[in-house]
Amino acid sequence: MHDLSDIASWLKHHPIHHASSVHSTLPDPTFVTGGETVISFSTNNYLALANHPRLVAAAKQGLDRYGVGNCESRLLGGDLEVYRELERRLGALKHKSDAVLFVTGYMTNIGVLSSIVKAATLARLHGFRARTRHKYAYYSDEFNHISIREGIQMSGALRYNYRHCDMNHLESLLQAGAVEGTTPIIVSDGVFSMEGTIAPLPQLVALAERFGALLYIDDAHATGILGANGGGTSEHFNCYSANIMQMGTLSKALGSIGGFVAVEKDVADVIRLTSSAYGFTCPPPPDQAAALLAALDILEEEPQRRQRLWDNQRYFIEQMRPLGYTIISTETPILPVLIGDAETCQRYAIELRKEGVHVDSIQFPAAPVGQARLRFMMNAGHTKAQIDHAVSVMARLAGRAERLVA
Repeated sequence: MHDLSDIASWLKHHPIHHASSVHSTLPDPTFVTGGETVISFSTNNYLALANHPRLVAAAKQGLDRYGVGNCESRLLGGDLEVYRELERRLGALKHKSDAVLFVTGYMTNIGVLSSIVKAATLARLHGFRARTRHKYAYYSDEFNHISIREGIQMSGALRYNYRHCDMNHLESLLQAGAVEGTTPIIVSDGVFSMEGTIAPLPQLVALAERFGALLYIDDAHATGILGANGGGTSEHFNCYSANIMQMGTLSKALGSIGGFVAVEKDVADVIRLTSSAYGFTCPPPPDQAAALLAALDILEEEPQRRQRLWDNQRYFIEQMRPLGYTIISTETPILPVLIGDAETCQRYAIELRKEGVHVDSIQFPAAPVGQARLRFMMNAGHTKAQIDHAVSVMARLAGRAERLVA
């Protein structure tokens, strides 16, 4: 407890940059805090579905039918038809025959990545006896989400990091690590949350098939966003493979809570049997599963909602272009504006907040040293007037910086 006390004492005199304020409402994409309405350019609620009347109505119906929570593991008897239907729909969205639902996306990565390399050992508890012992090694993009890194670490398997989206480096690591009897598992975000870049899925699939690897894609920021129907990175590239395990979250574009991994049914059954994060905890509340089915309906029925998101993304880029800022990536609705110095980046975020615009200041360790950035996240619910306001503040800040340099 001494470390905890020392850190708590230090925090009293050194408030951290990322201390959160308390709000009265959630962003849709505006929110109320301290009686003031603020425009959020930081919410993951990309399609503005979290407060959609159809999701709210579906959740209310779910509450009336099921109550407020499922207080039992699905593996031990707490399964419901609504979960199975949601898994079927999510599997279909990802062109897989099944999906496994977890309580959050974070728990999905931890639960799957920590257990798939130990599945044979864990299945021994149920009487399985492996004919051959397999070894596994993870190959992970250096910018992967921390939940991926923690899941890999918990697995106890060998692990190697390759440079961000550097397929030559990944190939050299796979060649160097090629050992008879060792199965490689390549892991990558589909869309990188701090960079806004898209993983080169066709090249990843080609390497996975060449080296006999599993390919685990975290589509948290791609599900509902990329592809003609919101199917994610595979649909974006029209690139499908039996080697791919497609993970996604339900707390971003789909507006609720939960995570999933889409796989073929036989693999799904093994995950349900061997992942502690599935078998030894409760699932998301059933009313949220009902709301998510409504969200998937809207995803199919209202493609114009996703179109508005991309229209806003392009409009922001066009309005920012004359200001001289560097946008690290313009591939996705995540548009990180490079500032460089961490303190300057934080001051910019504070100035934006004074003008009623909330943007996250991303600094080390979430971004490399010297590459602090304002992460603008576009939303289907943003109006052009709201975007214009944010851009006008950035223009004033750019002008102020030029005067300081002069």
